[in-house]
Amino acid sequence: MRYDRLRSVAGRIQTVVGDVATQGERLHSVLRWRDPRATSLFLVFCLCAAVVLYVTPVRVVVLAGGLYVMRHPRFRSKLPSVPSNFFRRLTARTDSML
Repeated sequence: MRYDRLRSVAGRIQTVVGDVATQGERLHSVLRWRDPRATSLFLVFCLCAAVVLYVTPVRVVVLAGGLYVMRHPRFRSKLPSVPSNFFRRLTARTDSML
Protein backbone atom coordinates (compact mmCIF):
# COMPACT_ATOMS: atom_id res chain seq x y z
CA MET A 1 0.00 0.00 0.00
CA ARG A 2 2.85 2.40 0.82
CA TYR A 3 4.60 1.47 -2.39
CA ASP A 4 1.49 2.24 -4.45
CA ARG A 5 1.08 5.58 -2.72
CA LEU A 6 4.75 6.42 -3.30
CA ARG A 7 4.45 5.38 -6.94
CA SER A 8 1.38 7.58 -7.48
CA VAL A 9 3.08 10.58 -5.84
CA ALA A 10 6.23 10.03 -7.92
CA GLY A 11 4.07 9.80 -11.07
CA ARG A 12 2.42 13.12 -10.28
CA ILE A 13 5.78 14.74 -9.59
CA GLN A 14 7.12 13.43 -12.88
CA THR A 15 4.09 14.82 -14.72
CA VAL A 16 4.54 18.25 -13.13
CA VAL A 17 8.27 18.30 -13.93
CA GLY A 18 7.47 17.35 -17.53
CA ASP A 19 4.92 20.17 -17.80
CA VAL A 20 7.42 22.68 -16.40
CA ALA A 21 10.03 21.47 -18.89
CA THR A 22 7.55 21.88 -21.75
CA GLN A 23 6.77 25.45 -20.69
CA GLY A 24 10.50 26.18 -20.48
CA GLU A 25 11.01 24.83 -24.00
CA ARG A 26 8.18 27.03 -25.27
CA LEU A 27 9.70 30.09 -23.61
CA HIS A 28 13.08 29.18 -25.09
CA SER A 29 11.58 28.83 -28.56
CA VAL A 30 9.88 32.23 -28.33
CA LEU A 31 13.13 33.87 -27.29
CA ARG A 32 15.27 32.11 -29.93
CA TRP A 33 13.20 33.20 -32.98
CA ARG A 34 12.11 29.66 -33.82
CA ASP A 35 8.73 31.12 -34.80
CA PRO A 36 9.42 34.68 -36.07
CA ARG A 37 5.77 35.75 -36.02
CA ALA A 38 5.25 34.65 -32.41
CA THR A 39 8.54 36.22 -31.31
CA SER A 40 7.71 39.53 -32.95
CA LEU A 41 4.26 39.56 -31.30
CA PHE A 42 5.90 38.79 -27.95
CA LEU A 43 8.45 41.59 -28.37
CA VAL A 44 5.74 44.11 -29.35
CA PHE A 45 3.74 43.11 -26.28
CA CYS A 46 6.84 43.48 -24.05
CA LEU A 47 7.52 46.92 -25.51
CA CYS A 48 3.93 48.07 -24.93
CA ALA A 49 3.95 46.65 -21.39
CA ALA A 50 7.23 48.42 -20.64
CA VAL A 51 5.82 51.76 -21.84
CA VAL A 52 2.61 51.31 -19.81
CA LEU A 53 4.52 50.30 -16.67
CA TYR A 54 6.89 53.26 -17.11
CA VAL A 55 4.07 55.78 -17.48
CA THR A 56 1.66 54.57 -14.78
CA PRO A 57 2.44 54.47 -11.06
CA VAL A 58 2.94 51.06 -9.43
CA ARG A 59 -0.07 51.50 -7.14
CA VAL A 60 -2.40 51.98 -10.10
CA VAL A 61 -1.03 48.88 -11.83
CA VAL A 62 -1.42 46.77 -8.67
CA LEU A 63 -4.95 48.13 -8.10
CA ALA A 64 -6.01 47.42 -11.69
CA GLY A 65 -4.50 43.92 -11.54
CA GLY A 66 -6.23 43.20 -8.24
CA LEU A 67 -9.59 44.38 -9.53
CA TYR A 68 -9.15 42.29 -12.67
CA VAL A 69 -8.30 39.13 -10.72
CA MET A 70 -11.15 39.63 -8.23
CA ARG A 71 -13.86 40.40 -10.80
CA HIS A 72 -17.30 38.83 -10.51
CA PRO A 73 -17.65 35.36 -12.08
CA ARG A 74 -20.32 36.75 -14.41
CA PHE A 75 -17.65 38.83 -16.16
CA ARG A 76 -15.20 35.93 -16.55
CA SER A 77 -14.88 34.05 -19.80
CA LYS A 78 -14.98 30.28 -20.06
CA LEU A 79 -12.40 30.39 -22.84
CA PRO A 80 -8.69 30.41 -21.96
CA SER A 81 -7.03 33.80 -21.85
CA VAL A 82 -5.23 35.14 -24.91
CA PRO A 83 -1.72 34.96 -23.39
CA SER A 84 -2.15 31.37 -22.20
CA ASN A 85 -3.65 30.33 -25.54
CA PHE A 86 -0.73 32.00 -27.36
CA PHE A 87 1.80 30.26 -25.13
CA ARG A 88 0.14 26.83 -25.46
CA ARG A 89 0.25 27.01 -29.25
CA LEU A 90 4.02 27.45 -29.35
CA THR A 91 6.01 24.39 -30.33
CA ALA A 92 7.98 22.29 -27.89
CA ARG A 93 10.19 19.24 -28.33
CA THR A 94 7.44 17.00 -27.02
CA ASP A 95 5.32 18.00 -30.02
CA SER A 96 8.03 16.95 -32.47
CA MET A 97 8.69 13.63 -30.72
CA LEU A 98 5.30 12.19 -31.64
